Amino acid sequence: MATKIYIDQGHNPQNPNAGAEGNGLQEQTITYNVGQELATLLRANPAFEVRLSRPTPETSLGSSNSTSLQARVRDANAWGADYFISIHTNASELPEATGVEAFAYSRPSRAFSLGEDIVRGVSATTGLRDRGMKTRPGLYVLRRTDMPAVLVEIGFISNPSDAALMDSNPALFARGIYNGIVEYLGV
Repeated sequence: MATKIYIDQGHNPQNPNAGAEGNGLQEQTITYNVGQELATLLRANPAFEVRLSRPTPETSLGSSNSTSLQARVRDANAWGADYFISIHTNASELPEATGVEAFAYSRPSRAFSLGEDIVRGVSATTGLRDRGMKTRPGLYVLRRTDMPAVLVEIGFISNPSDAALMDSNPALFARGIYNGIVEYLGV
């Protein structure tokens, strides 16, 4: 039986729920590309079944921030996903802020352990600083999913070198997330 991985590419192509911008880039474009690359990797492994929140670049979910988040969670829950991975880029007023970090609803939990492996995986493939795993029970996609959910901030769109790497090599970030999932599941 294949493990069902729901890949949530954070944000919509435009408002409502468009993401952060920095260094001439848009979060929703980066997360879309990384999600597509991750889906390709997972689909090549018979241990996985995959569903994307945004199967096309134009896919827009919901008519507000809250309905956009609800649509993602409802889709994953209805599909019966085993794990929910939400991909985002971080942003800071400090352009030197760099690195990868992730969030889960609680600790200890399966989601927290999976997130630790994902953060290590992305840090290892990209060379970006491992900022660690944290809990964030207030995040809707972590609170309302029926399965372990991880929200991963793959790098800072506000940091010129993080942003350039995310833009030029989304496959590197996808490989890091994939390596973390494989490490956690032992497949």
